[in-house]
Amino acid sequence: MAISAQLVKDLRERTGAGMMECKKALVEAEGDIEAAVEVMRKRGLAKADKKAGRVAAEGAIIIAQSDDARRGAIVEINCETDFVAAGDDFKGFADEVAQRVLEDAPEDLDGLMALKLASGDDVETAQKALIAKIGENVQVRRFARYETSGVLASYLHGSRIGVMVELEGGDEDLARDLCMHIAASNPVHVTPDEVDEALVAKERDILVEQAKDSGKPAEIVEKMVEGRLRKWLGEITLVGQPFVKDPDQTVGKLLESKGARVVHFTRFEVGEGKEKKQENFAEEVAAQVKGS
Repeated sequence: MAISAQLVKDLRERTGAGMMECKKALVEAEGDIEAAVEVMRKRGLAKADKKAGRVAAEGAIIIAQSDDARRGAIVEINCETDFVAAGDDFKGFADEVAQRVLEDAPEDLDGLMALKLASGDDVETAQKALIAKIGENVQVRRFARYETSGVLASYLHGSRIGVMVELEGGDEDLARDLCMHIAASNPVHVTPDEVDEALVAKERDILVEQAKDSGKPAEIVEKMVEGRLRKWLGEITLVGQPFVKDPDQTVGKLLESKGARVVHFTRFEVGEGKEKKQENFAEEVAAQVKGS
């Protein structure tokens, strides 16, 4: 029978298994997703199935660079606990995945998951095997890859924050200083021109409403709004931020003095945007007592 792509996607999200494994199970179960889950359990995938829905908000940022510093890769891989993130199994898998990104240049996450590792397994299969072995959910979450004729540098703050910067002009020392600045100051964009116009308009509306309460004349309110908007744009863009090593000058002024331009940067922080599960044992015990 024909199995829809949506059905395969639903089973994949539920189990964390590969697309082909999900499709085979659905064919065998004649399109019944519950029966397909049972099929996968019988094939020894139950443990990974059970773990795949759990929140993975710990993990590591991994960076790989070519010897000539012309190519680089930065990857975030998540697990459930920092204990597992520090283990050799997790770190070995993470390092190998980062190397594949560097060497094979996948276009997207699906492309990365299909790449072959040294074991002969693809990344997705190896990830599932790791889940089964360590008993925690593991997710390859995101990556960025660089290839440049300019200057490329990276910085890891422990294993939780990673930054990669591409420069036009300047040198490696400047690029590394900028990596450390970005790790500390977390800019969203390089320049104000890159900030979405709708976001700027929304911020302006908020500032106008705030300024109206001042009771000042309209022309003064307008100047107040524009001043505050410039300040906000400076805070969220790299070139507007005070340089961490010399707060008396902005990063923009530093770049100008060095004849350099930031082409692009990536800053990954472990678990960024993910909601960590908060355990409340008192509530858990109360629920169990109530249930009994």
